[in-house]
Amino acid sequence: MAKSLSEALKQCPEAESALAALEPEARALLEKHARIMELPQGTVLFRPGDLCENYMVVLKGAARVTLTSESGREILLYRVEPGQSCIMTTAALMAAENYTAEGTTETDVEALVVPQGIFRDLLARSEGFRRFVFLSYAQRLRDLMGLVGEVAFARLDRRLAAFLLRRKGEDGAVHMTHQEIAAEVGSTREAVSRLLKSFERAGHVRLRRGAVEILDANALERLADNE
Repeated sequence: MAKSLSEALKQCPEAESALAALEPEARALLEKHARIMELPQGTVLFRPGDLCENYMVVLKGAARVTLTSESGREILLYRVEPGQSCIMTTAALMAAENYTAEGTTETDVEALVVPQGIFRDLLARSEGFRRFVFLSYAQRLRDLMGLVGEVAFARLDRRLAAFLLRRKGEDGAVHMTHQEIAAEVGSTREAVSRLLKSFERAGHVRLRRGAVEILDANALERLADNE
């Protein structure tokens, strides 16, 4: 049995509180036309050149948006997590343009999906909906600008050390391949592998199949903070 909008929003306080400011007419329009979708991990949401037909708010799980160069190098632009929407989707809908990146579900995802026509109607008629859309857009844009600055100005060894510390699990390891890490830090697999090997020789980490075990977090912290 499909969930109602109210039931789905109760599971995502971030979206529920943001959409609580909608006017009764706007809320009724959303209740009538929006739908809740469940998308399994690894679902491709859009690719470069695809037409954008829906506005989407993640309620559970996470999606990732990546850009791939002609040479095959991939960089993670940002993640879309509960209560958030995708900046690429918003831009494509407002400019009536196609996607320029790829979106994929990183985990199983539950999302609120609003058809293009209803999105534009709500954007024109509802101050509460406009506030929600543009606040989310601004937050994602800020994240994206932070990534640009980090890739442009921070050394790769600092970015990699900071990333490992940020993503380590309770077992003290980062369970990702070198290719996946490279996409996250905006570099190539070869460059990341060379740096990880140097970290291992220095005793900072131990490399395992599909994982990087952190042995000396203090050393990585010093490296990440080193200007």
